[in-house]
Amino acid sequence: MRMRRSSSGQPYAATRYSRIWASVMPCSSRIRCPDSSRASSDECDSVGISRRKYSCKSAKKAGASSGNLPPFRAVGAPEKRLVTLPLATTALRMPASARTRRSAAAPRPYWRRMLPLALLLLLMAGLVWYGRHQRQVNRYARRVYATLISRYLTGHEKTPLLEGYSVHGIDVSAYQGRIDWPLVANHRVRFAFIKATEGVTLRDNRFQRNWRGARAAGIYRGAYHYFQPNYDATKQANLFTRTVPLAPGDLPPVLDVEHAEFHDVAQMRRGVATWLRLVERHYGVRPILYSNYSFYKRHLAGHFDNYPLWLAHYEVSQPSLPREKWIIWQHSDEAYVPGIRGTVDFNVFQGNFQRLLAMRIPARGRGAVPN
Repeated sequence: MRMRRSSSGQPYAATRYSRIWASVMPCSSRIRCPDSSRASSDECDSVGISRRKYSCKSAKKAGASSGNLPPFRAVGAPEKRLVTLPLATTALRMPASARTRRSAAAPRPYWRRMLPLALLLLLMAGLVWYGRHQRQVNRYARRVYATLISRYLTGHEKTPLLEGYSVHGIDVSAYQGRIDWPLVANHRVRFAFIKATEGVTLRDNRFQRNWRGARAAGIYRGAYHYFQPNYDATKQANLFTRTVPLAPGDLPPVLDVEHAEFHDVAQMRRGVATWLRLVERHYGVRPILYSNYSFYKRHLAGHFDNYPLWLAHYEVSQPSLPREKWIIWQHSDEAYVPGIRGTVDFNVFQGNFQRLLAMRIPARGRGAVPN
């Protein structure tokens, strides 16, 4: 295929681009002219122009008067022969100031405009949710913290005693692991309830050791059974009485009722009543009923008022029930007591030490004081 050429003998495309370049480029961009009206061939070579001399003075005058620079010819060259020059793309760019104004005027995307509002709404919703669940969130955060530092505990950490009460106690199970009972007694712990059984078959594997250790340390001891409402109450009572050798001087037995998974609330109440009646008949002393505040209010309130109540109620300065309704208050389940490596339940007795002693199982032939 033959290439199309212009009348001057140069390729047609090159001649065409030369005219375009000459029409849009000012003289100062095409060639640097010194103070003289002609530029040397070396200066022309520096911008890619063939070794000819060009006249810039006329081009400058024409540009000053009209604002446009006309095409120019090489001096000494044939009139129809044009210089072949590459297209200068840099001259066609938009000025920096115009680009800045254009980008500033361009609208932001919709999602970027709505992002600050969405973040504000999310923050407000989080604050409202935290205000409604502040106690649960703080409690969960403390539990996570206690789990993270549990491996670094030494067993000598200490939670301050609750002010306003003179008799303090704990309740423990196999979860607390090995307990240094003499060290616990030095922390003004006067009583301890120890888990003995659960359901119809489970015996706490540390009950006997804790039972003997508390007695040897001079701490008044008691035992409790964790009630499973979906199992036979008579079997649960028999398991407890066969496991716990309560003797005169010990605290009354305790039934822990807080398991929320049951089929029928009336059946659950009948099972609780059966356990309390059988255990009271066996030991000759009225048992203590343990439950947390929400479970008691929903399922037990008004049905077992004849039994002393041990109430668990956390994150409050005082239990919500009247003082005449309860005798022991479990105010924390994440306390630290020297002698126990990890958290433990902390309790206070409503009354003085003499009243606590009056609750103990009496010697044979003497009556017990349940309250």
